[in-house]
Amino acid sequence: MSGVHAVARIRATADGRGGTSLPVLESDGPLALRRTRSTGGEARVMLVGAMSGPLGGDRFGVEAEVGSGARLSVGSAAATIALPGQIKDAARYDVRLTVADGGELHWLPEPLISARGSDLHVGTRVDLAPGARLVLREEQVLGRVGEEPGRLSSRLVLRVADRVVLDQELGCGPGAPGGWDGPAVLAGHRAVGQLVVARPEFEDKPAAAQVLDGYACVMPLAGPAALVTAVAPDGLRLRRTLDEALGLFDNR
Repeated sequence: MSGVHAVARIRATADGRGGTSLPVLESDGPLALRRTRSTGGEARVMLVGAMSGPLGGDRFGVEAEVGSGARLSVGSAAATIALPGQIKDAARYDVRLTVADGGELHWLPEPLISARGSDLHVGTRVDLAPGARLVLREEQVLGRVGEEPGRLSSRLVLRVADRVVLDQELGCGPGAPGGWDGPAVLAGHRAVGQLVVARPEFEDKPAAAQVLDGYACVMPLAGPAALVTAVAPDGLRLRRTLDEALGLFDNR
């Protein structure tokens, strides 16, 4: 007996008229992709969950490729909730993002909530060409209101020009390595997130390292990118902190 397997694929290309076309917009099973109203030359896609999950044993994947001169923004209609299932195997949710030179991707899904009894591994891999632009936000909430979290492990890998500039992994919940809830990691908080911003201009003027509001820190990366890592008591405060951090980059 196995869980549900589903993959959603997006490919964005410049349409030659200053806009972005979507020659590939494919999804099946519990993953549904919907194109929404475009803004300027940016195509917008919404990821809609057609059923509950991921549950134990499920294998979900999302792949997005942005070509040179194309601009794509991807969001989700609601939070993703990892739930326990009849199958005791861990679930997986893999995201693969590729952005060509001169392309731009905004990857802004709603939070992932780790419900009690669930077991989920999330893997995100991003490959950027030297002149690519990226805004990527990941938010994870450990447990619903008044609930202990499930087991959640996540890994985020960023490559720029075939060079790894970030490889970050975190495990939380039952069975995770000891200390995940201690003062050196989450310190009792129940929401954790990261924001990755990559822009060619960071090559000459890197982002400044700083602490934001006591909940987050900005760290320049070895490539033309910056990482914001944040913890917060809840998802609302986490989103507010990450939005404020993104505003700092936009006002540079």
